[in-house]
Amino acid sequence: MKLLSFSVGPVASWGAVVGDRVADLGKALPEHATLADFLGSADFADREALLTATQAEIPLSDITFLPVIPRPEKIVCVLRNYFEPGQDAAPDGAKREGPAFPPIFLRVWRSQVGHEAPVIRPKVSTQLDWEGELAVVIGTGGRHIAEADAMAHVAGYSIYNDVSVRDWQKHAQQVASGKNFVGTGPFGPWLVTADDIPDPNALTLRTLLNGEEVQASDTSHLIFKIPQLISYASTIFDLVPGDVIVTGTPAGAGFTRKPPVFMKAGDVVSVEIERIGTLRNPVVDE
Repeated sequence: MKLLSFSVGPVASWGAVVGDRVADLGKALPEHATLADFLGSADFADREALLTATQAEIPLSDITFLPVIPRPEKIVCVLRNYFEPGQDAAPDGAKREGPAFPPIFLRVWRSQVGHEAPVIRPKVSTQLDWEGELAVVIGTGGRHIAEADAMAHVAGYSIYNDVSVRDWQKHAQQVASGKNFVGTGPFGPWLVTADDIPDPNALTLRTLLNGEEVQASDTSHLIFKIPQLISYASTIFDLVPGDVIVTGTPAGAGFTRKPPVFMKAGDVVSVEIERIGTLRNPVVDE
């Protein structure tokens, strides 16, 4: 099932995509004010029956996509979490070891934008860079979650473009200053529930800039797999429904190119992930 947050005019809601239409589950279930509320409720297990009982009346073309979870309590992002192409295995065929712990940072929800909304290049920088990533959305919260139990805490998966303002990211050892500008966190277009993606560790991922492929990999190359990330994050934080774990980006970001390539006004950046869809955003200047 595809679940999303959206607005029609000034009214925000959440619901499910059925073909080219949307069922407004927020209107049908007013006790759940947000999609995050629904993910954490007992009703989530009955979502198929609830959708069957709710007509999909709104054309998809009539909605404005909001970030899948507009105001998550936490957006936990992971740095350097893909092996470089061909480096998963050592020359003798043994599996390469990555770092001991996943390097993480937090992104604020106000930096997020939805599918088709503009990414904003801040006026203080010309080094706006793409980072296509798989996003994991928590459905059942918890603390000190064991890796063996972690996948039971996942509501579903979405797409994130963890856009970076590279020069600001390099202001200090911590990268948060370049990761939290307004309008730099595309998240969408929807969440695909975990039952529709039985193996999230085998999903192809591509990022395109103006239709040209700039990143291509798959999630089998993740250094820290999803259960490890959930377990690690839950050791630090109380995870709650709607929390988002952004799992890292593969090779191909603009700052690594020779010469570097950065996004500018008029560009269009898209991230495609198998079984989820495409997150597309134009770029504008602040």
